[in-house]
Amino acid sequence: MSITIRDVAKRLNLSITTVSRALDGYDDVAEDTRRLVEETAQQMGYVPNQAARQLRRQRSDTIGYILPAEKPSFSDPFFAEFIAGLGDEASEYNLDLLVSTAVPGSPAERRAYERWTPGRKVDGLVLKRIRLTDWRVQYLSQMGFPFVAKELSDDPYDYCSVEVDGQRWFKVLVDHLISLGHRRIAYIGAAPDLRIQADRLAGYQQALEDAGLLKDSGFIQQGDLSADGGYRAAQEILSLPTPPTAIACIDDMTAMGVLHAAHDCGLEVGQDLAVAGFDGILGSEHTQPPLTTVNQPIYQIARRMAAILISMIRGKLTTKEHVYIEPTLEIRQSTLGDRKP
Repeated sequence: MSITIRDVAKRLNLSITTVSRALDGYDDVAEDTRRLVEETAQQMGYVPNQAARQLRRQRSDTIGYILPAEKPSFSDPFFAEFIAGLGDEASEYNLDLLVSTAVPGSPAERRAYERWTPGRKVDGLVLKRIRLTDWRVQYLSQMGFPFVAKELSDDPYDYCSVEVDGQRWFKVLVDHLISLGHRRIAYIGAAPDLRIQADRLAGYQQALEDAGLLKDSGFIQQGDLSADGGYRAAQEILSLPTPPTAIACIDDMTAMGVLHAAHDCGLEVGQDLAVAGFDGILGSEHTQPPLTTVNQPIYQIARRMAAILISMIRGKLTTKEHVYIEPTLEIRQSTLGDRKP
């Protein structure tokens, strides 16, 4: 015979209403009581009727993330780590994570958001790779639908975010290259409508300006945030009559493509050419040679974003929260060669 909510209430000498509201996460139940109810229900083997629970609360108990990519990128180390953080935080609150993928700015992307939101297929959304003017921000803000983003757009809306100061930290990265004596430093970025492109390019340009270095338009190339894109852009740069001695990349995947291009050109990375990335994805320390990068804690950032979103969904967050995460500069052999960090 299966355990019912009535059995849990009887064991604890509480009302069925109190037990139900504790299991549903309502704020009018004391934290100690809520924890006791959850532990007792688990010990007794009580499994709530999820469909009835969702209908009663008018919630799906699911948060969503539509991965913005030209093709399925679930094996991309950044997204794999990011999704793991979202999923682990959601599970802490007994919520599910729904993940899909769509080409940025495509009709399919718009249809996905329109399908997920009005019908409450998810209770809230996580946004990544924010654009300078972002229709997703506009759409969700106008709907009043809960969401949290990794960056801020230029749209006139205030919304919750978890950010890294990309301009400042990219300047730190390029300053490192300048400190090693490099004067011909190239930059491989991404589409100009992306927030991270605007911020990291600005950091690159500020570092050159502060050091009194001339800007060479040929040293700025557009990639697509992939290793293939980094490889193609590096081939263009390295074929210049006077190529750079260092390349700063918008992200680690781009940098990994640059490493391959350099090897194919017969260059010794760290000696003939310095290469640096941004993100600190898993495996960046195991490239050949190990990659210098700005290491942002991707997994922890994702968990923080999910926690903020869940607080919004449960009505525990009454103001827009803006969190800044401090990364670290990991200096490795891709810029140092045989020298010790």
